[in-house]
Order: sequence, then C-alpha cells, then structure tokens
Amino acid sequence: MSPPPPPLGRARKRDAQLFDPALCDAELVDVRTQFSQGRWAKARTLLVGTGDDWDRRGHRVVVLAETPAAGAWAREWLLAEPGSADASTLLACAAVFTALRGKGSPAAAEEACRRAAALQPADPTPWLGLLLLSRAFGTEEEFSRHFDQVRARHREHHHAHHLMVARLAERVCATGQDPLHEVYDFAAWAAEESPADSPLAVLPVIAHAERYRVLAALHGHGPEHAADHWSGRRARQVLRSAFDWWLEWEREDHPRNRVDLNFLAHAKLCEGRPAEAAALFHRIGSHATSAPWSYPDLDPHKAFLAARSAALGTA
Repeated sequence: MSPPPPPLGRARKRDAQLFDPALCDAELVDVRTQFSQGRWAKARTLLVGTGDDWDRRGHRVVVLAETPAAGAWAREWLLAEPGSADASTLLACAAVFTALRGKGSPAAAEEACRRAAALQPADPTPWLGLLLLSRAFGTEEEFSRHFDQVRARHREHHHAHHLMVARLAERVCATGQDPLHEVYDFAAWAAEESPADSPLAVLPVIAHAERYRVLAALHGHGPEHAADHWSGRRARQVLRSAFDWWLEWEREDHPRNRVDLNFLAHAKLCEGRPAEAAALFHRIGSHATSAPWSYPDLDPHKAFLAARSAALGTA
C-alpha cells in the first residue's frame, strides 16, 4: 500500500505549469526548451538514452514534436546526421502535428512516418505517429491497422491504447444499451492481457470516461449527469479495481502515469468519493491533463482547480 500522501502545500507557482504535456519528465522539460531554440544536440542525447523504453520514447518524441518549429530543427538534425532514425522519427511526428494543425499535408506526414518506420523496424513510435494521423484523417480500418502495428512492437503501449479506447468509445452501440458497449470489453481485455504491474489496469476507467464524453455530447448532458454514468455496477467495479491497483503498484516510474491519475481522480469525484480523489490529487500535484477535466465541453483549467479544491476541502 502507498504511504500517506505528502501535504500539497501552496500551489500557486505550480498551477502555472498545469497541462504541460511533458508531465513529470524534468529532463524532457529541459531538453524541450533547448530544442525549441534550435539546439537539437540534447534532444539527440535524450532519445539515444531513452533506448527501447517505448512508452517513454513515444512520450518524449510526441512532446518534442509538438514544439514550434520542431520540423525545421529535426530537418537540420537530419542534415547533420543523414539516416538517423531518431531524427527521422522526430521529423515524422512533427509533420503529423503540423497536419493536425491544418498547416501541412496528411499524405506527406504519412510518408515521413513510413520512412522513419523503415529505418528502425522495432520502434512503435512512427506507427504511433500514423495512429495519431489516422485518428483525425483515416478510416476505422486504417486506424485499427496502425494500432495493430504499434501493439505488435509493444503490447502494452500506453498512448496507443488510450487512442484506441477514445476511438472505440465513439462508435454507435449496436445493442442500444451502453453497459454492453464494445469499448468496455476492449479495455477489460487489454487490462487482463497485461502484466499485473501494467498501467493498462486503469484502462477500463479510461473507457468509461471516454464513453461519458461521447454520451454527454450526444444527449447534451452537463457535468451534473456525471454521477449517473459512474453509478452502475460495472463502473463501480472498474473504479474499485483500478484504485486498488494504484494502491498496490503506483507506477511512478511510468512517463504517462499522471494521465491515469487524472482520469482516476475525475472518476472518483464523479462517483462521490472525495477522500480517495484527494489522495490522487496529492500525487498528481501540478501535472494536470486536459482530458478528462474538459469533459463535457468544459474549461479544463477551471474544472481541474475546482475539482481539486472540492476534494481537498479548500474551496
């Protein structure tokens, strides 16, 4: 069981860092600052040192690729080191985000990802880029095929499974009954297929949150309906299992663990368990994530601060 959480203390300074996609990767934050200024040498060292820790590599490449002028600096790196798989992967993911912002060609981004994938066949990161691209522009068949390519290289890929859950949650329920929606079965299957210490144990909670997002948009529900969504037997079981997993394993070493903690804290508040949510907020610290606090159609910054204050009794 985890030790009691430390005092949150004054958080004004840390609140300024809310929603930083780098999360708690301090090394990445330092490298990103230099990379955004055109100094790519430390980015090179960072990615070389990351090695085949695929979740961490994917997280770091995505954060660097989202920075302004990432494509220009990655091209400069590639000119200096022709054939560099790291530079090619970073350039490809930068092209993906340029396309997602509507300022680049999806076809060109896809081609760049495939070139990067050919340079390092074992790396799932170029396929993660293709998954992000097909999430916005591709067919369901293309999206599923890219997910399979990621999973073939890293069966527990955290980011890829979250993207798949978000996409599945948007499908129309064939039975008409939401408790039978396929996204819940997929999340349960992925969690059961993973080792006991895998963060994918929290994936069923992500599935319920993503389905809540879809249903709220479909029916025009506001946040006052959240408790209804989390009151079902299956939702309660999922939350209890995920919280128990966190108490036993608490994967602080995982680069995206704060993503899971934000979803879990959100769900615990919706379930009406502020004390358990408070423990999670202590662990989250300043590392808030836009999802799920933006669900449904909320300002995530205001929603997160209000939720944290309610859980910690500082409202």
